[in-house]
Amino acid sequence: MLSFLPAPLIGILSIILYTLNLFFWPWILYIVAFLNYIPIKPLQQWCDKIIHTLPYLWQDCNDVFQTLTMKTQWDIRGLEQLRMDEWYLMLSNHQSWADILVLEKVFKRKIPILKFFMKKQLLWTLPLASWACWLMDFPFMERYSKEKIAKHPELKGKDLETTKRSCEKFKSMPSTVITFPEGTRFTPAKHQHQESPYQYLLRPRAGGIAFTLAAMAGALHKIINVIIVYPEKQASAWSFFCGKQTKIIVNIEVLPITSDLIGDYESDREFRVQFQNWLNRLWQQNDELMSNIKQEGKNN
Repeated sequence: MLSFLPAPLIGILSIILYTLNLFFWPWILYIVAFLNYIPIKPLQQWCDKIIHTLPYLWQDCNDVFQTLTMKTQWDIRGLEQLRMDEWYLMLSNHQSWADILVLEKVFKRKIPILKFFMKKQLLWTLPLASWACWLMDFPFMERYSKEKIAKHPELKGKDLETTKRSCEKFKSMPSTVITFPEGTRFTPAKHQHQESPYQYLLRPRAGGIAFTLAAMAGALHKIINVIIVYPEKQASAWSFFCGKQTKIIVNIEVLPITSDLIGDYESDREFRVQFQNWLNRLWQQNDELMSNIKQEGKNN
């Protein structure tokens, strides 16, 4: 609707709208969470319902902004495999900060709301957003460095125990935990520096995924393997905000979480090698799929 405006102006307007939306809803959440402490059962039930509805309202507002500022053709493949009453771990490639907005739009009301593992330290360094995530039952973890464990051996295994306790609530409520195996956004410079064996992906990091599966053993049932493809040469948040992404392709594959994917990644060398090999094979498959999808675009 605003496509008649210059692209830079659309980009600035988009950033303002997304930022206001991001900072508006946490304050509503804080008010409702405060009311939830009043010992009146009907009020507490209403508050619980509102708390779980707020993320969808945030997403709905983002959808309105995208309708206003973008003329994007969405090609979503595999949504029919998904359910709202399941427990998922989502793995996705990462090319732009806009990936979060893309994933939120694609999976809204198709699966439980996307949640990220967050470090406990963020509760004090980024209080506004982090406390909002805590109130919405995002999983928080406490990781200790190898150096700290070496100085304090009694801490070994404590990070996993702490994270498992924070994940107990997920066993009774359908949930989706998302992680980006590459650990950072794809750029040609990073690709070259890593000497990545993949054409369109960086090397995946297995440790975080293995930690998540171990910490949430029994609480997650399936893996959603996601590939986001931006046919335009440059996939950046700025081009997304400016409405320059004319087409976005998202491919979805659902995989089982089998017993061989759960183990002690840090101490069990055999499991570590086996898990890394599994992830490398998956990433090779994803890279070939991205190549095929991009080739489709060139042929059309």
